[in-house]
Amino acid sequence: MPAAVALLALAWATTGHAQTPPAIPAPIAASDLAIVATLHAQGAQVYECRAGADGRLAWAFREPVATLLEGGRTVGRHYAGPSWELADGSIVTGRVTGRAPGRDAGDIPWLRLEVAERRGAGRLTPVSVIQRINTVGGVAEGDCPTAGALRSVPYASDYVFLAPRAN
Repeated sequence: MPAAVALLALAWATTGHAQTPPAIPAPIAASDLAIVATLHAQGAQVYECRAGADGRLAWAFREPVATLLEGGRTVGRHYAGPSWELADGSIVTGRVTGRAPGRDAGDIPWLRLEVAERRGAGRLTPVSVIQRINTVGGVAEGDCPTAGALRSVPYASDYVFLAPRAN
């Protein structure tokens, strides 16, 4: 897994993702809000093999597991909830309110999430919206062998944390 994440990071850096501001698709836009932070995530999207309504086994999203980076330094983590937790003790949990396709078929979608819960005090305290953009990887492909099996798929993305503008 670490080698795969390193390859994603290299691919990310060499494709210009960090240098080119992306065009934000309408379903996830939040132009009326101010940016609090933009953090890079590297980790995995974890899937579980489950039977669907038709009885067929398929990969179902279970949880993200990622490190949040800023300027190359670890500043927090991203995990099931979905939740984002910074080293300063601030934590936000979101719920998806918009989605747009990733750039390629193997890239998880870009998302807009509204903050549903806040804990602790710190940098994330004022955040009301989170955008997941610039996704690379993370889509589970291939056969699902047995119910309960897990698959971790490396991914990288940027998370933009937004808050109401000060008057």
